[in-house]
This record gives sequence, structure tokens and C-alpha cells, in this order.
Amino acid sequence: MADESQPPAPVDTSVRDRLTEWQAVLAPLDVPQIVDELGRTDSTDRALAFRVLSKDLALEVFEDLDPALQRELLEAMRDDATAELFEGLDPDDRAQLLEEMPAAVVARLLSGLSAHERSLTTTLMGYPPKSVGRRMSPEVVSVHAGATVGEALARIRRRGATAETIYLIPVVGTGRRVVGVVSLRRLFVTDDDTLVTEVMSDPVMVDARADQEIAARVVRDNGMLAVPVVDTEARLLGIFTVDDAMRVLERAETEDAALTGGSAPLRRPYLSVGLLGLVRARIAWLLVLVVAASLTVRVLDHFEATIEQVVTLALFVPLLIGTGGNAGAQAATTVVRAMAVGDVRPADWLRVIAREAITGMVLGLVLAAIGLAPAALFAGWEIALVLALSVVFVCTLATTMGALIPVIAARVGLDPAVVSAPFITTTVDATGLIIYFLVARAVLGL
Repeated sequence: MADESQPPAPVDTSVRDRLTEWQAVLAPLDVPQIVDELGRTDSTDRALAFRVLSKDLALEVFEDLDPALQRELLEAMRDDATAELFEGLDPDDRAQLLEEMPAAVVARLLSGLSAHERSLTTTLMGYPPKSVGRRMSPEVVSVHAGATVGEALARIRRRGATAETIYLIPVVGTGRRVVGVVSLRRLFVTDDDTLVTEVMSDPVMVDARADQEIAARVVRDNGMLAVPVVDTEARLLGIFTVDDAMRVLERAETEDAALTGGSAPLRRPYLSVGLLGLVRARIAWLLVLVVAASLTVRVLDHFEATIEQVVTLALFVPLLIGTGGNAGAQAATTVVRAMAVGDVRPADWLRVIAREAITGMVLGLVLAAIGLAPAALFAGWEIALVLALSVVFVCTLATTMGALIPVIAARVGLDPAVVSAPFITTTVDATGLIIYFLVARAVLGL
């Protein structure tokens, strides 16, 4: 970030050339484009690029960066520049950034804040992790229920410059209890002598200790610009804006997608992650899946005699376990997503499992009907019948497990996305093979 109060520190020619190059690259870009560009480079170049930004632009860009990149930039900056940048952040952005920092660094950064900003930030840090209290802004303009529209507008003009948003105004009564909300637009088109209570709407509120994803969905589902955040007695504590809500949902969806795909979330732009970071994000799940895949080997070993008698059975093993794994992954992904957006609740588990079991059976019947004749031409009618029956049973089992496991995870307090599709796929592989060989023994009389 450009420091206008002190002369720049001496830099060698190569660094000066890189600064000039970055200045040319970033000059025509707006804030989202600069954020994207910084996310595509390594930490050293990112720090150099950030230095060429003006003070105000640097703050805007910094606020939009992922917390991991923010942390790296702070570590690369001088203490005075760090303190200035940290002071300029909104309290909710500070609270999120501090979650990523070691305790010693947190203490140092907080000590550099003014007393007022430190108080706002530590108040937010006092709420549980992942609660909306950590993401709300305490800098909110409210109006009293007894005020007129003219008085409300005058109050907004006096205090609006320091507020997170002025487009949705909480209306408070005795003890700062929220009794309604009113939009700035409604105030502007209403006569000044009209009471605020005559134009306000019933409030949609969220408790400060509520999960941030739930609060974000409240904002999205109600099409709101912001929602008041209150305590257990409906007293106003802050406001949760739509831009913060969308960031929460984006991060949650990114995390769920990674976990469902059998990988740890990167929590930063892909190109800013080193090769070792990519390996660390994936290796743990791969080790789990390798162990799980050993079940498939044990099943094949157990039915070795059956395979020796009818070698043709082995030809269809990849087709069968691939079909079952894909069906289970489809069900798991669908159910996890439905649970994440609130379409499915843990109390709905019987309906979900029944629907997926029937869906799997129908899918199996359709696939069996399509594949029966080609399989018979290739391997004979008996093998084709074994394959057709197995596909029906395996698809039914796979979709049932794909629905059941995430529901069980939610009921015991685990993140359903952690029960990823690859894990379900591997589990279905082993059980699918058992079904296949048991059907073969029954139909072929082995």
C-alpha cells in the first residue's frame, strides 16, 4: 500500500522494475479484477503488486481478498503499514481475518487499534466461531419507533457515514428492541411528518449466535439487503448485509464441493496454492479411500472360486461397480445439497431414504432393460440375467446408502459433506460385488 507520509524505502533495480510492471498491469483494472489478478500470483509478487496501489484502493482490494491472502500480505508489510490497513477495515472483516492468525499476532494487531475500533472488534470475537455475530457489523443506524420520517432522515444523514449500510434501517422501541424495519427508499418517498411506525414493515431478524449459513440463507431467501442481528431479547446488536451473506454462502458451497469430491477445502484461489498445498488437501482422503478399497480386494478374494468357474463374470465387474458407485455418488450429492440449502431436514430421513431407494430401483430396471439384450449377445442369457438382476439390486442399494449416510451424519452432528461421494462410491463397490456374486451363485447354481 502506498505510504504518503514517509519516503519509500530504497529498492534494488529488479524490484523497481517489477513495481513498474505491476503498476502498468493494475492501472486499468477495477477492484474485482485486481483481486482476481492478485489471487493468480505467488506471495512475493502479490506483496509487490499491493505496494503500487493507492491507500484507498488498497483498502478496498484488501477487504475483498480471501483471509489466507490477507494474512500473507500483513506478514509481508511493515508494522506501521499493517496497523494503518488493519485500522481501516470494518470490524466484521477484522474479526474474520483474526480467525486466521496466531494468538500472538492477534494480540499485536488488536493493540495497534484505537480504543473504539478495538472494542468493536473484540465484541465480535466474543461470539462463537461461524456464528452470524462474528459476521455482523455493529456500526448500524437505527431509528426510534416514535420518530417521524423527517427525524429519521436527519438521523441517517448525521450517522450514515460511519454505518455499514443505510438502505435498510432497523426501527427500535424501548430498550433497543427491534420492532420493525424500513427501507431508505420508503423514507424518501414519504412525507416528513409521517410516523416511522406507519411505514415500517414487520422485522425479519436473526439471533447473534445463529449459524452464519442459516443467517445468510435468511437474507437470500427473503430477498433482503440486510437483516438486523439481535440478542435473545430482540435487542439490536448489529446488521448482517447481503454482500457478507453472499460471501458466507460462497465459501460454504466451495467447502461442501471440495469435501463431497474427497478433498480438503483450499480456502484460497487455486493458482495461489503451492504444489505441497494441493497434495496436503488431497492425500488424507486418498489414504482413507485406499483403505476402503481394500474391502473390494477382500471380496474378490473370497469369491475367487466362483470367478474361476465362470471367468466371464469378471469381465462385468468394472461395469457393475462403476454403475453402483456413480448411482450412490449422485444420490449423496443430491441429498447433501438439499440439506445444505434447507430443502431437507434430519426429520425427513424416512421420506428421503424411501424416495432414493425407489429412484435407485427404477434406475436399475431401466439400465437392466437397456443392457439385457447386448449382454446376452456377448455372454449368453444366463450371464445377462445375472448382470440385470445385480444392476437393479446394486442401484437400489447405492442410492439408499447415498441418502442414508449423509442423513445419519447430520443427526449425529457431523457435516454431511464430509461423508463424500468417493467414500460412498468405494463402500458401494464392495457391497455391490457381494450382491453380484451371490446373484451369480443363485442363478448359475455355483
